[in-house]
Formats: sequence, structure tokens, C-alpha cells
Amino acid sequence: MAAGAPGAGGQVRDPGGLRASLAGLTTRGRSFLAAGAAAAVCAYVLGQGQLLRVGLLLVVLPLICVLALHRTRHRVTATRRLTPPRVPAGGEARVQLRLENVSRVPTGLLMLQDRVPYVLGPRPRFVLDRVESGGRREVSYRVRSDLRGRYPLGPLQLRLTDPFGLVELTRSFTAYDTLTVVPRTQPLPAVRMTGEAGGYGDGSRRSLALAGDDDVIPRTYRRGDDLRRVHWRSTARYGELMVRREEQPQRTKATVLLDTRGTAYEGAGPDSAFEWAVSAAASTLLHVLEQGFSVRLLTDTGDSVPGEGGGFSSGGTESAEAAGLMMDTLAVVGHSDGSGLGRAHDAVRSGGAGLASSGGDGLLIAFFGDLDEEQTEMAARMRQRSAAAVAFVLDSATWTGAPSRAEERLRRLRDAGWTALAVPPGAAFAELWRQAGNAPLGPETSGGRG
Repeated sequence: MAAGAPGAGGQVRDPGGLRASLAGLTTRGRSFLAAGAAAAVCAYVLGQGQLLRVGLLLVVLPLICVLALHRTRHRVTATRRLTPPRVPAGGEARVQLRLENVSRVPTGLLMLQDRVPYVLGPRPRFVLDRVESGGRREVSYRVRSDLRGRYPLGPLQLRLTDPFGLVELTRSFTAYDTLTVVPRTQPLPAVRMTGEAGGYGDGSRRSLALAGDDDVIPRTYRRGDDLRRVHWRSTARYGELMVRREEQPQRTKATVLLDTRGTAYEGAGPDSAFEWAVSAAASTLLHVLEQGFSVRLLTDTGDSVPGEGGGFSSGGTESAEAAGLMMDTLAVVGHSDGSGLGRAHDAVRSGGAGLASSGGDGLLIAFFGDLDEEQTEMAARMRQRSAAAVAFVLDSATWTGAPSRAEERLRRLRDAGWTALAVPPGAAFAELWRQAGNAPLGPETSGGRG
């Protein structure tokens, strides 16, 4: 079996030799053996040849069934199709199993059981009466999880029985699939963050030029070039026909910073503050990608996804692949052992790996847990390298019903130029996102509404 690949086959794993097959005798089969042995002994004692034949038949029949199942156990193949292989938390995926009998003889009664983690539901079981030679059977079931993560499906277990019910062998296939449950996401309104430049560069505070050097330096005329692009000054200087290069817009960069420190959050479960932050970060990543940004996911450990190209996604197909990679990362992200934001601060400020590589331009969107005075100052300094910075702060006291302790931290972030909002328990992220887009820059920024 192969993950998500129809037609990719897997064969039954051999857990042992003939001895293991003999262990598959059912109660009926063992009774036949016992009755046959007793009949043979009685026939020998009493000198009854006919009874001996009956005893031999009772002994040989279960052994023949064992041998038959033992020889045919590798002649059954199966494939699994998982649709889709990546689902949001609370969504359903359909698992389709197809069994094929590749032997020359039909099978007996088959019972299938697929191994699935308990969070996906009960183990599915199916009974197939008979599969003819070359025949196929298809069965399907659905799995669902409210918890994000990566869950193995399989290996598939196949229980073989003979027509007389004397032998029952359980075999496992060798392959398994993986279902990835990503965080829930929600569509976000199209708003312009204070100081933000558009995905392809038209903001008032944009420092990255609309055109690179290729747009300024002309090149030699090539057959088929539009004559309206002729650069006459360069033509006169070089003595040959020169044309202006095509403008190639450059994509603004955006960093989504997720604070995963275990000390920054309290509580667990789907409704916890940390799960809210993970879900909001996933929604933000998909939204800014749709807006044409080059995006990366950064955590407090300094790890960046995707890791190539300076950590930022590219356009086109690469952008879709990067989105899948970032969502897969968020599917399994957990609490880090760190207590500070130092490594994230260095990643944001360092050239090549951070926003500094774009000339001080770009958008920084952060999801913070509890911030003490030191970490608040660290976060405030991250703002210096970005054209716009938005912080969503999840204060543990607020989420546990205690009085908020984050107001002073929010004020310090706003003084540093962040658009900082407090996140109340169960807040709708789309509404907070809209508030962030409408909030003024600086100390007057308000948060925690709605």
C-alpha cells in the first residue's frame, strides 16, 4: 500500500513460518484434530480400520486448510487512497481500500481491519464473503479529528479463513499512510495594515523599489522587441539600438512570528490560547500568500519555514509548496523549551535570514503569549526592521479569567511602532484582523475589542 497512490500495491507481511500458521487453528479446527487423534487411538486399540480412516480424515482436513492458507497468504494485495491527505481540524477525510486477489483460486471469508489512532475514531472492520481469482473489492470509511497532528493509518490487517472455519490467520500489510490534520483557518478581510506595502509594492511607506536594476539598465535590441521600448539616449551613447528592460515587480516580504514558549501559555486543548494562536497564524499565512507576499513562518526558536531562499516562499508553484510545508509545520508544532525571544529577534534582524534582507521593508505579524518586561523590550526592537508590525498578545491571565496584566506591555509595543491588540478568550480572529487594519500607528492603538 502506498499513501494516496491508487494502484500502488502492498503484500501481506509474513509474521512467521508454517508454525505460525498452525497457531491460527480455530476452536473448531483444534476440535477436529483432537477428535481425529482420539479416533485413531481407538481404531488402533480396537483394530477398527474404518475408524482409523475417519480419524485420519479429521486430522488431515485442518492441516490441509492450514497449508492452503499458508501458501495463498501472499497472493492478496491492497491499495489505500486517502482523500484528501491534508484536512483542517474538524474536517473529514475519506479512506478507500481496494483488495485484489492475484492468485488463481478464490479466497474464503476475509475480514479487514485498518489500524487508526483512537483520536480518529473506532477501528473500521469489514467482511468480504468471497473474492474470485483476479477479483477486486472496494470498501471505504471516514476519519475525523478535532486535534491537529500527523496520524498514521495502517497497516491494514487481513484475517483469512477457510470455508470450513477450521483456520483463521491474521496478517498485516507492510505499508501505512499518514493523515495530516492542519489547524483550522478562516478567511480574513482584505485590509491594509498601517505602513504596509501591497504585495507587489504600492504602499506609501514602501522602501523596496518598484523596479530593480534590470529595469533601469537597458539592453541590446532583439528581434521582435517593441520599438516603443527603444531607449534613444542609450542608443546614441552605444551606437546600437538599445531597449528598456521589462519591469519586473518584486514581492514584498512578510514574516509570521509564532511564540511557542511553554512558559507563555496556560491551559491545553482545542480552546486553549496556544491553539488559538496556531490557528490564527495559519489563517494569516494563507491570507498574505493570497495577497502576493513572499512569506515565511518563524518561531521563537529562530527556525524558519520554508528554510531555502532566505527563508521566504517564492511565487507560483513554489509558493503553493511552501504553503503546504508551513501548514504541515503548524500541524505538529508544540511548545518549545525556551524562555525568551532572543533567537527570534536575531532571525528578524539578521541580514539574509530576516527582514533586513529586503532593505528594511516588509510586514511582521506576531502572535505572542505572556510577555515579561525583558521580552517586551526584545519584541519592541523587532519593529525597527519592518515597514509595518502587528502584534496579537494572548495574556494567560485573561484566558484563565484573572485580571489582565498585559496593558502595560501593549503600551510599550505601541510606543515602539507596533499595532498591538490584546486577544480575549474565544475572540474571532477575522474581527481582530479588521481592527488591526483600522488601528492607528503608535500609542493610540487599541486592542481587545470584540
